[in-house]
Amino acid sequence: MNDLDIPNFGALLAEHLSAVPADAYPYLLSQLERTAADRYRGWAEDVPEYADGLLACAASEDEIADRVEAMFPPSDEHRRLVLSIIPAAKATYYAAFEPYGPVHQMTIQSNAERQGAGAWQNLKALYPERSVEFDELSAIEVGSADYLDTILPLLEDKALV
Repeated sequence: MNDLDIPNFGALLAEHLSAVPADAYPYLLSQLERTAADRYRGWAEDVPEYADGLLACAASEDEIADRVEAMFPPSDEHRRLVLSIIPAAKATYYAAFEPYGPVHQMTIQSNAERQGAGAWQNLKALYPERSVEFDELSAIEVGSADYLDTILPLLEDKALV
């Protein structure tokens, strides 16, 4: 797996992330979390012996999205803007995984979760009053990464790479 190209998702998605005003940024991130949840549901089908854990990760992604939407309810204008951006952002995100099988995809996702944890930490500067909540979001992200890191060595010998 040393030849696996793990992208910097912030840089990869920069074009989409920069297309929204700062106060809509958390909502955009929440919708990207829902995109990640969809990936986990797909992997649960690909690797049924780990479906329960992968579906728990999907639920965690949805939980992050729900929490962020509650913390930063989007205006109708921001909702429309983000919903217009998400299809292209999702396509960009999915393209990073496309050349690989499920094991390598989950390896990339584990790293993406840790990058996501960092993104929530970075938002503390803009919203210091939400520091505890951002710490909680980061912990959820790391929990999914840790789960993936636990199962990946068990999957490497399968024909799913």
